[in-house]
Amino acid sequence: MPGVSAQPTIGVLAVQGDVREHVQALQLAGARAIAVRRPSEVEAVDGLVIPGGESTTMDKLVRIFDLHEPLVARLQDGLPAYGSCAGMIMLADRILDGHRDQQTLGGLDITVRRNAFGRQVDSFEEDLRIRELGPEPVRAVFIRAPWVEDVGDAVQVLASVRVEGADHPVAVRQGNLVATSFHPEVTGDHRVHAWFTDLVRRA
Repeated sequence: MPGVSAQPTIGVLAVQGDVREHVQALQLAGARAIAVRRPSEVEAVDGLVIPGGESTTMDKLVRIFDLHEPLVARLQDGLPAYGSCAGMIMLADRILDGHRDQQTLGGLDITVRRNAFGRQVDSFEEDLRIRELGPEPVRAVFIRAPWVEDVGDAVQVLASVRVEGADHPVAVRQGNLVATSFHPEVTGDHRVHAWFTDLVRRA
């Protein structure tokens, strides 16, 4: 991994999804943010954000651009990564309701359910309390979001949403990997990005 300074270089996977919003949030959080589209750029970063978007499209483009193997190798080598919405799916080891040939990058010992909360019209917002981000609640925006069906022993559940009497994890961490079902980049609250940036510094 490149030497990490007070201003780590964090890449945003830029094949599809809300890349610009994550770049801006990371810059405001004190990171040097770059778009990642080439294998050489995968090697140049201290951390990686995988944005929301459409997970099947993202998977296909990652393979078309020859990014799959370099990304998997860096993640297995301990690269800190944060995935939001589709990014959570990309980091998950297992998918429910995925397309037949859909692949993930893996690393998080979780099973995710795609579009668990419903279609675009079922998008919603909810206040979540995440201890790692301080006492003030986080306004979480869910857009065609997944949720976590089950987690491995090494996975820490940071926040859950209650649906029809059951709690479904929507924010998780396993070592240097973090994922949320929601989109913190669209709210103007950059605490998730600041926390991830600090995680990259300490990694």
